[in-house]
Amino acid sequence: MALMPRLRQLIRRTSTASTVGSRRPTTGERRGDTVHEDSLRAMLVDDPNNAEAFGALAEIVRRRAAESHSSDDPLAAPVDEQEKERAAELAVWSLAEELAGNPRGWYPLVELGRLSLHDDPEGALRRLTTAAEREPTGRALVAAIAVLRDAGQPVEALGLGVGHWRAREHVPEAGRQIVLAALEADRPFDAKHHLGSLDLYPDQGEVAPIRAELEQAIARAGAQTGPHA
Repeated sequence: MALMPRLRQLIRRTSTASTVGSRRPTTGERRGDTVHEDSLRAMLVDDPNNAEAFGALAEIVRRRAAESHSSDDPLAAPVDEQEKERAAELAVWSLAEELAGNPRGWYPLVELGRLSLHDDPEGALRRLTTAAEREPTGRALVAAIAVLRDAGQPVEALGLGVGHWRAREHVPEAGRQIVLAALEADRPFDAKHHLGSLDLYPDQGEVAPIRAELEQAIARAGAQTGPHA
């Protein structure tokens, strides 16, 4: 069964009341996890874009969801590992969706985009776009472009970057991601153009090492494609 129908089922079941900061039921053997989970949730209430806290909490909910599909009964049917993985992904989706309800939350939207990219590319791109629009420094744009590049979609990454990059205001890493996406999309002319746009950033000392790296990458791409590229 594809992931997206399961995700849609989960979305329909999700309560509108936020439970990000709520305590989960405890058992003796998982009390330590519960205390840790409550602490992570409190951190994410304060900052829904805390990637380290999100990753740690996602690991907890993934493990719990996977364990719920395990059985200690030796007579039980064998556990379907794909079903366990789907349950884990659904748990992370639920967490990310909950946090994305915060208007300051861009990182959870990036995670939702990553999770849905294979089964719902248009929806994923909408989520990544919204993430980029929510965050003024360009960090969300960096993360969104990286998701698309990692998925082997440099053309989509380039389109997202060009549509939202503000070279004067965004961190230089945003420009770096766009130049690399252009190279991966076999558009060396666009890569050179976007590299030039980094001149607009006020702190050129911060840009200098990025420029050196990208100039080398563009030169390598030119050497590989030849003089007629």
